[in-house]
Formats: sequence, C-alpha cells, structure tokens
Amino acid sequence: MKLTERHRAYWRWNLVLTFSLLGVWFTITFVAGYFADELNAVSFLGFPLGFYVFAQGSLIVYLAIIAIYVFVMNRLDRRYGVNERR
Repeated sequence: MKLTERHRAYWRWNLVLTFSLLGVWFTITFVAGYFADELNAVSFLGFPLGFYVFAQGSLIVYLAIIAIYVFVMNRLDRRYGVNERR
C-alpha cells in the first residue's frame, strides 16, 4: 500500500505527539528521581517533597499524559478523517 501525503502527515503528527509525551514521561520518571535528595531537603506537610513528587505528583502527570494523548489523537483522527464512527 502506497502512503499518500495525507497519511504521512498523520503519522508525522502522531510520532511528534508520542515522542513529546514520552519525553515528559522520561523527565518525570527518571530526571526527577535524580534530584530526589534535593527535593527531600524541603518539607511539605511534615513529609519530604520527594515523597509527594513521586508518590502523588508522578501519578497525576501520568494520568494527564493519557488524557492529553486521547484528546489530541481524537482531534487528529477527525482532522485526517480516520476517526471511528460511534
């Protein structure tokens, strides 16, 4: 199957979105962990800040990544005419 320019544009945007969100995921998961000692020097409600960043904040960011992906992909699907009918 030969890809048209429209297909290539769709996949280009899909890859840009995917790699952007993976970059956010990587930053939250690994880069923030690198600074855990510095974050733990600050206390928030009696607990080290690193606890909140990893136990609570990272989960919120992961949910936001999923929500952003669903929202943007639905818009992209409608824009390029590949959305599913409901």
